[in-house]
Amino acid sequence: MSIKTEYIGLADKFAVSTSTVCAVHCLALPFFIGVFPAISATFFGEEAFHVWLLWAVIPLSVFGLSLGCSRHKNKSVLIAGAAGIAFLIFAAIAGHDLLGENGERATTLLGATFIALAHIRNFRLCRHVDCDH
Repeated sequence: MSIKTEYIGLADKFAVSTSTVCAVHCLALPFFIGVFPAISATFFGEEAFHVWLLWAVIPLSVFGLSLGCSRHKNKSVLIAGAAGIAFLIFAAIAGHDLLGENGERATTLLGATFIALAHIRNFRLCRHVDCDH
């Protein structure tokens, strides 16, 4: 198994994980703040947490998807990943001031879903072409 192949699988797994953390955070945080208001004063309640996730998701996605697409040549995976990243960046820039709280949440969830599905598809296509991961 080549190092490059090993990195594709790891990048896909970490990107799906960070996208899932992002989605869970968007869905669960309002509930947890309602039940445990002190959470809003922690790092998880701050906007910086979204920015941190974005800084984690973008390089992982670009790395994993570009390496995978160079092996399996399926550009739809790259397009889905790019759309997901675009949704996340738009939600981060526009925020709840432009989109409203529900609009920001929906846009973020849409982006996280696109990214996760792109990485799952990337992983499966790589396995199909015997990427050894």
